[in-house]
Amino acid sequence: MRLTHSLLIMLTPLRFLQLRLPGGRNLCRAMASASTSPDVPRRQKGEGDISAVFTSLRPSDPQNAFPPRFSQLKRAIWNEGLIQSWKEVLEELEMETERIAERGEAMIPKLTMDSIRTGLSSDEISRIRAARCVIFKGAISQEEAIAWKHDIQKYVAANAGQVKGFPADNIQVFELYNTVSQMRARTHPGVLETQRALLSLWHDHSGEVSLDTPISYFDRLRIRFPGDAKFALGPHVDAGSIERWEDNAYRSCFSRILEGGSAWKQHDPYDAAPRIHAKQDLYNAPNQCSIFRPWQGWTSISSTGPGEGTLRVLPMLSLATAYWMLRPFFRARDPASASLKWEDWNELDLDRTGFAGSGMGTGLELNDTTHPHLRLEKTMVSMPRVEPGDQVYWHCDMIHAVEGYHGGKGDSSVMYIPAVPLTLDNAEYLRDQRSNFLAGLPAPCVVPFIIA
Repeated sequence: MRLTHSLLIMLTPLRFLQLRLPGGRNLCRAMASASTSPDVPRRQKGEGDISAVFTSLRPSDPQNAFPPRFSQLKRAIWNEGLIQSWKEVLEELEMETERIAERGEAMIPKLTMDSIRTGLSSDEISRIRAARCVIFKGAISQEEAIAWKHDIQKYVAANAGQVKGFPADNIQVFELYNTVSQMRARTHPGVLETQRALLSLWHDHSGEVSLDTPISYFDRLRIRFPGDAKFALGPHVDAGSIERWEDNAYRSCFSRILEGGSAWKQHDPYDAAPRIHAKQDLYNAPNQCSIFRPWQGWTSISSTGPGEGTLRVLPMLSLATAYWMLRPFFRARDPASASLKWEDWNELDLDRTGFAGSGMGTGLELNDTTHPHLRLEKTMVSMPRVEPGDQVYWHCDMIHAVEGYHGGKGDSSVMYIPAVPLTLDNAEYLRDQRSNFLAGLPAPCVVPFIIA
């Protein structure tokens, strides 16, 4: 059975469990065969705002150190072939970072809904896969998108003092998930049409994911005001942190990178099969996302552009991924040296417990100190100007950030709406999301990817 829209919270429990995966597998039976009871809800996470999962938004907090077992984890993963991998990655980064710094926002493709409705061309697919992000225009009218924002603002005003968000003294990121506007946006035919097209760029051989069935994932919204400098979210990658190395299933997503030698070049960032059972939230932290979202995204409800508090991305995926997966195993020979050459950065770092930029119950955060070879000050690209109704999507492994200062004259506002397929684990989440909604509770986990 194929869903015609993604508002799965409206399904009765019986109807929900009659959904089918590829090959006609009944969802209820598949959940049971996976040793997962379709009747047992997941443990509710604690409440928190966006700052709960990003240390850069609470710089005064003490940073948690990894316990000794993480040096053992490093040694368990390590193999001598990674030395060659590291050398090749650093050499390629030297050229690629220069190319990105020169091209800037020209690397980000802008497409219209006509491209989707006529079928993405091979050139358009190549451009999306190369940039690992895309802007789609024309799915939603500007008038409709602006009306959604106005309705949200009326809701906030009518519930003054009750709506939470970050920062608490002047909210820019609102802990709102199911306003009427958000529900309408998530189920808009044009949004779902876009999501199906993007999900089709992934592939699966497990039979446990339906890439043509986008589902509703409840997320926040942002209305960022001119002059704001508090929502200064630095470069990061969502969907967990240390879990990428610690969880066996999650680590398997990057097996070619950790194989050694030149195998990192065969890493496939669009293979869904190893990701669908990866544990992204081993520490059950507030705001830590726990489901597989191939494409993160937002739908604009204002006009916003570079310098106006918008999204920044690093339009480089496989090479950057190889770099931050290998980075914990190496350190500079001389910490005082500014050299980024391989011969000055090939000292093994297997005794210390740290995994650069990672934490337990946080996102993976990167900067010029922890990941200097990415040259983030030069390579992070602000999203080109978007108008109300435009959609922006980026790959779940993509490094992204939020401009530190909103220097525009109007609000910079978006609703976070990722492209999420139906899988067994995602179905469990939908079940609990529906139950929580009917009980008047937040979603089972309050996702942190408020990014842009």
